[in-house]
Amino acid sequence: MIESFLDSAYYRSLPYLWEGIQLTLYITVVGVFLGFILGSIAGLGRLSKINIFRWISTVYVEVIRGTPILAQVLFIYYGLTAVNIGALTSAIIAITLNAGAYIAEIVRGAVHSIDKGQHEAGRAIGLTEKQTMRYIVWPQAFKRMIPPLGNQFIISLKDTSLFSVIAVGEVLYMAKQYYNSTFEIFETLIMVCIFYLIITIPTSIILRNVERKLDV
Repeated sequence: MIESFLDSAYYRSLPYLWEGIQLTLYITVVGVFLGFILGSIAGLGRLSKINIFRWISTVYVEVIRGTPILAQVLFIYYGLTAVNIGALTSAIIAITLNAGAYIAEIVRGAVHSIDKGQHEAGRAIGLTEKQTMRYIVWPQAFKRMIPPLGNQFIISLKDTSLFSVIAVGEVLYMAKQYYNSTFEIFETLIMVCIFYLIITIPTSIILRNVERKLDV
């Protein structure tokens, strides 16, 4: 059975897909990490009492959430010709902006869900508004963010498959390059699907366990 697998189209496609798998994970991890930073700023911005900060954050979130990520990456790669942004950089920027907009709503919802009494308790013991947010509200809100942040990671992972349109060498692009020359389309795409499932299923299980332990 092992020998038959090693001699099959499934196994032959692995060396070609491995390079794409690594790039897919790199784009996702970097993009979601930067998206969390951007989303945290925008999410808190939507709760800010400073009008201009709140307005900019709202416009950013609504524009990005209201347009498809494919249009965004095409605009970055082809539209901003004066800047001459490479394909990989365009993909990371697109994931960052897209994930950031959705994470902003996750952050806003989590912070907003914390009882106002927590804010009042912080002020009552002499903490400033920033200290109350940092030491009391944010730690509680972050626990509530973990499950949806994990879901966003999975969504962003699958979104990377769209970047083959600008020739980013993620796993689906490498699969196309391989089966266009070998015509082993079915076997190659099966291996691509298995890769995504290997990442998404354990991630979902971990998220459910974390959610259960945190009771959120």
